[in-house]
Amino acid sequence: MRAEVEQIIEIIRPAIQADQGDIELIEVDEATGVVTVELQGACVTCPASTQTLKAGIERILKDRVEGITEVVEVNALGMSEMFVTL
Repeated sequence: MRAEVEQIIEIIRPAIQADQGDIELIEVDEATGVVTVELQGACVTCPASTQTLKAGIERILKDRVEGITEVVEVNALGMSEMFVTL
């Protein structure tokens, strides 16, 4: 499954890089079908990055790789995103 996900990411990477962003595959959990990625570059501060992740990357991976259930992102520190109230 990981190899299939890597192939699809390589196909969609140029579109993300065209907007000065990038994507790194962190983990593929074959038991749950959850793919963890890290968005980089301009994607980090882009307000549309969640839309790119869910409506773009997740949709494409679910369509092309059997067993994928969700795509989640980690922040630049390698931790799951979380909201912080100050």
